[in-house]
Amino acid sequence: MSAAPIPSSPPLDAYWMPFTANQRFKSNPELFARADGMYYYRADGSSVLDGIAGLWCVNAGHRCAPVVRAIQQTADELDYAPSFQMGHPIVFEYADALVEAAPGDLSHVFFSNSGSEAVDTALKIALAYHRARNEGHRYRLVGRERDYHGVGFGGLSVSGISGHRRPYGPLLPGVLHLPHTYDRGRMAYSRGQPDWGAELADALQRLLLLHDPSTVAAVIVEPVAGSTGVLVPPKDYLPRLREICDRHGILLIFDEVITGFGRIDGMLSCEYFGVLPDLVVSAKGLTNGAVPMGATFVRRPIYDAFMQSGGSGIELPHGYTYSGHPLAAAAGLAALRHYQENRLFARAQALAPRWEALAHAMQGEPHVVDVRNIGLLAAVELAPIEGKPGQRAQQAHKACLKEGCLIRASGDTMLLSPPLIIEDAQMEQLFSTLAKVLRAA
Repeated sequence: MSAAPIPSSPPLDAYWMPFTANQRFKSNPELFARADGMYYYRADGSSVLDGIAGLWCVNAGHRCAPVVRAIQQTADELDYAPSFQMGHPIVFEYADALVEAAPGDLSHVFFSNSGSEAVDTALKIALAYHRARNEGHRYRLVGRERDYHGVGFGGLSVSGISGHRRPYGPLLPGVLHLPHTYDRGRMAYSRGQPDWGAELADALQRLLLLHDPSTVAAVIVEPVAGSTGVLVPPKDYLPRLREICDRHGILLIFDEVITGFGRIDGMLSCEYFGVLPDLVVSAKGLTNGAVPMGATFVRRPIYDAFMQSGGSGIELPHGYTYSGHPLAAAAGLAALRHYQENRLFARAQALAPRWEALAHAMQGEPHVVDVRNIGLLAAVELAPIEGKPGQRAQQAHKACLKEGCLIRASGDTMLLSPPLIIEDAQMEQLFSTLAKVLRAA
């Protein structure tokens, strides 16, 4: 029996869409009917070149055959198995493969269902770790302005995007924030990591001295602040954060939901930046976006601190109904093998010089005030329309869609993060389309 076709114009009212201007969207919807490789396709058959890998997640391209097969086979054999006090072989095999590929002594992984859940998991592990070591006085968490750590109450509390936080009141107590790392006057049109700005990390030392470092449990940052506009860390900034955390016995958490799985270099970008965090948060490219999943990597001493009791009780009272779901684990394992066998973790660096040249050729185009890039990430920041922040980029986003390219708008910045399988002509198409749209605006 064949599946019923999906209507090209389904009723739209019942679905409350996430991070969407629902009324505006439903008055003029943009619907994709299928996807393959580098492209989305509308119901009328027209194609859209995917310049953002879905939502930073489809790193191996759409309908990746090994991932599709793994999901189909697993759904036919084991549709669900609980992870509380029991398990299934696929998730153990996947966890082992992940930690084998991870740098340093990131020796264990805790599965969840999204980046948001993986962040909250990391924050809870950090707090519980200090309590397990009789340091329960460490209750503070430090985030950073303009960083995005999902929408859970923990992640939202350490996030630094005011528009996401404002509707929900004060959120969690005891949370501090570092200043963001972007200074256009000193950094505009930097290629890769800016030369200036390592000293911005010293704000952490000042913050700790003000609030007492012995009360701080963890610092969490995105290595590259992605959703806010691809804010690339200054050279030596991240190592300096590591040094300050070590000096005060504070855990360092990297949120690699966007930067992981080949987006910059390697499975996790922390190695590229020369820093080994205590915990690393991952999602998105983990399963190539095919099944929701999050993962929180922890270093061995952290895991061991929970196992010191030697008893039979639950060491960490935390988890989700769908932690390590068979379909997600199968998709993740197939995706990991595909990345490795096809050397996709190295592809961003191979493409980076050409990608950088195309991105920075946008300098001088109408309304462009900055270009930022690292790995296979790029941001083209636009001057806002006076009195209408965000409108110029939204207009450019819509115009690019009409021209057959999906380029994401965030504030007044255009964001590009394509699947790692992109070819040179497709890279050229993305940037030339954006340039054409800006010239016509």
